[in-house]
Amino acid sequence: MRSTNRALKLMCLTGAASAAIALSAAPVAAQDATIEDTAETGEDDGFIVVTARRRAERLVDVPLSVTAISGEDLSKTGTLELTEVAQEVPNLTLEVSRGTNTTLSAFIRGVGQQDPVAGFEAGVGLYVDDVYLNRPQAAVLDIYDVERIEVLRGPQGTLYGRNTIGGAIKYVTARLPDEMQVKIRGTYGSYDQADLVISGSAPLTESLKFGASAARLSRGGFGDNLTLGTENYNKDVWAGRATLEFDNGPLFVRLSGDYVRDTSEARQGHRLIPSLLTAAPVLDDVFNTRAGLNVVDQKVEAYGGALNIALEVSDTITLKSITGYRKDESTAPIDFDSLPAADLDVPAIYENKQISQEFQLLYEGDRLNGVLGAYYLDADAFTAFDVLLANTGALLSLPGLNAQTLGDVNTKTWSIFGDFTYDFSDQLSLSLGGRFTSDKRTSRVLRTTFIGGFSPLFPPSNATAIAVTSDFNGSETFEEFTPRASISYKPNENHNIYFTYSRGFKGGGFDPRGQTTAAPDLDRDGDIDRDDQFAFLRFAPETVDSYELGWKASLLDNRLNISMAAFFGSYNAVQIPGSVGVDADNNGVFESFIGITSNAGKANVNGFEFEGRALVGEDFAGAGSRLNVNWALGYVDAEYKQFIDAFGNDVADQRVFQNTPEITANMGFNLGIPVASGMADFIGSASLRSDASQFETPNAFLDQDGFVLLNASLVYTDDDDRFSIGIHGKNLTDKRYIISGYNFVAGGTGGQPFAPTLGLEGTLTGFYGDPRRFYVTGEIRF
Repeated sequence: MRSTNRALKLMCLTGAASAAIALSAAPVAAQDATIEDTAETGEDDGFIVVTARRRAERLVDVPLSVTAISGEDLSKTGTLELTEVAQEVPNLTLEVSRGTNTTLSAFIRGVGQQDPVAGFEAGVGLYVDDVYLNRPQAAVLDIYDVERIEVLRGPQGTLYGRNTIGGAIKYVTARLPDEMQVKIRGTYGSYDQADLVISGSAPLTESLKFGASAARLSRGGFGDNLTLGTENYNKDVWAGRATLEFDNGPLFVRLSGDYVRDTSEARQGHRLIPSLLTAAPVLDDVFNTRAGLNVVDQKVEAYGGALNIALEVSDTITLKSITGYRKDESTAPIDFDSLPAADLDVPAIYENKQISQEFQLLYEGDRLNGVLGAYYLDADAFTAFDVLLANTGALLSLPGLNAQTLGDVNTKTWSIFGDFTYDFSDQLSLSLGGRFTSDKRTSRVLRTTFIGGFSPLFPPSNATAIAVTSDFNGSETFEEFTPRASISYKPNENHNIYFTYSRGFKGGGFDPRGQTTAAPDLDRDGDIDRDDQFAFLRFAPETVDSYELGWKASLLDNRLNISMAAFFGSYNAVQIPGSVGVDADNNGVFESFIGITSNAGKANVNGFEFEGRALVGEDFAGAGSRLNVNWALGYVDAEYKQFIDAFGNDVADQRVFQNTPEITANMGFNLGIPVASGMADFIGSASLRSDASQFETPNAFLDQDGFVLLNASLVYTDDDDRFSIGIHGKNLTDKRYIISGYNFVAGGTGGQPFAPTLGLEGTLTGFYGDPRRFYVTGEIRF
């Protein structure tokens, strides 16, 4: 951690020095691109403009913690997928979920959700063109044809869409241009990476435009599956998107659809300890694996559409309708133990479907601005998987022992919301908002024990069912009113001091891996009644009360933009999902597992964030040259005040927040120098994350020490913006760092030997972030 602290100090000192240089420089116009939610993009006197509050506003005027990254910046830095955005945003974690290629795990300020199975709601909302994605499968989006990405930190729910307790990420695709345009972008680099994206659009009439894009994204594996002879961590994706836009004065209509098919090889983990039964050693290369599960192929297919309608009824009132539909299906062979034998093998099926409808009334007057809205979501999430414990079955004379779990969850949620801002004067504004949410969760949990191998879900199958350990069908509605209030003081147009209170809410549900026959005997009468089973599977909603004090400023004719915020959060009834091995007959062998989700935690989540961007110099190396620097720093003190374990003990002092590094920081620069008839951009960045834990219980093998990632790019763009070519390097020091993992062992510290808690080999496996890569990009526009 000492080297991490040195790097952090260096980044902070560099940022301070950059600010000092900017303060002493002569004022000139800012180089930041404006970001608007309209077809026309430009600058509002050089200020960055965002739509975080459902209307175009200068970033300095928005009393929220929001980071906006333009598509142009993403392209110049060679950003290829959504998870890379976390390197630039303070207190944000975006990861590829364990054992998957395209499932997203997201955390903002300590709030998130790592478990991708049906029944658990996300703590961070992901939106694609204003449509909320209810499930994390296929949510690791590739970056192409994107106008911008906005990251809103803190509870959201009074302005649009679904209530989200931790924050929201908005992925906004580019609007169609007024003239015919064709773009071809290609990428080639390390590990045989070869990407091709072709986009085109054309006006069909004066008011109607059509656009489409197709993408082929491929890459060889970072490692190999030594058992199956396949690649590990490779990429094999086809994707497409089409858009139809009608714009005729007061009426705007946008119909869009997208499709993605991912047939990459299954991403299998790296064992962190030798196998406990067969003594297989730890592999040298963390991207290699010995996983032998191949009963199904890894495959993800996802598609959806959105219909956005906006009607300007008058100069002050606009009506909006947002209709969304999405569906995805996927299969995944998850080899927990990462060994050839079926010690703990889990083939899985995920099927998700959703339809949503949102209505908004936006009012924009001289002093009063705001939105009234209603939202409805009907979503089905189905998860089914086998847990084959072949070694355990052989030991117990139950050949092919298999615990199958089927969870089918329907969510029907509706809400009404509103948020209005009144300007008492040019300096003082007050915002008040609120949301009423009703979440109805209906869940079927069916668990069956088989012998003879994989169940009929994964044919061919000769398995025989020997017991049903859960057969539950329950429903419950969770309702909550969540308010928001904010006061903003602007000494002048370039400064904004604000204080915001907001309450976040995430509904409860039923653990899809719960086992009703293992429910506790609450009455101690020897009988397990249905109410006990219900209570055992059910978990309650969680809430957070968040307070934020912030200051935003645009200084020196917008040469220097800074944003600072301190936040304080009281996090209650924190939902803690997890799975443990079950030894039903107390013979020392865990013959099954059980899901245990509780509202065990109460916590305080406090911290601060600082973001800055400065135009340090211009014309210092010739006409048109410039140097921009940017930096960000996030600090989170997330601490459990109460954590009740399965035995009723408060173990808060032994628990930590998962996927929440105490410190996140980023420092970058962009040096632009005119070359020939264009501009060469030299871009570099350093991104730091301090120590982080994968689970609430620390683990010396899985937890990741602090580290720094270094990236660099050299991009040339001609003056007419007809073509560009870039060279990019990622993770230049080739750092190995864990992003997720599995743990089904006990002991292993203080001289204690490891003991398996599911299977006999002991499962302690890690999944890693991308290694060092170099690639070139080229884009031509005509």
